[in-house]
Amino acid sequence: MKLLPFSEQSGADQAGTLVLANDADPFEVTLDGVSRIDLHFPKFTDGRAYSQAFLLRRRREFKGEIRATGDVLVDQLAQMERSGFDTAVLRADQDLAVAQRVLSSYPGYAAGKYQGDAVDVQPHFKEAAAA
Repeated sequence: MKLLPFSEQSGADQAGTLVLANDADPFEVTLDGVSRIDLHFPKFTDGRAYSQAFLLRRRREFKGEIRATGDVLVDQLAQMERSGFDTAVLRADQDLAVAQRVLSSYPGYAAGKYQGDAVDVQPHFKEAAAA
């Protein structure tokens, strides 16, 4: 997962970027020409963007970048990655070095070794057994 400091949150107005409100239905938007979708966390306790990311990856088969914005905390990153996010823009008070260290603490999840997730559907041991 790519991590960005709060100061690099701009760019939502770039061509090919769709900003999806956290109460929007991912099935009701057109993805033609969209290369990046920004999903917003208005509060860290509001998890609707997790569901949106998961639906965009698994049901809509969106292959572009899904970016988390808003109230993004370090301790949410592993779940964001498993839900289908590629990039997270950290809240202003969150330290980028700490975020990288925390995210690297979950190598089993990142590699899909133990459980499937939005990106790697089958766990690693299942793929090895099939080979």
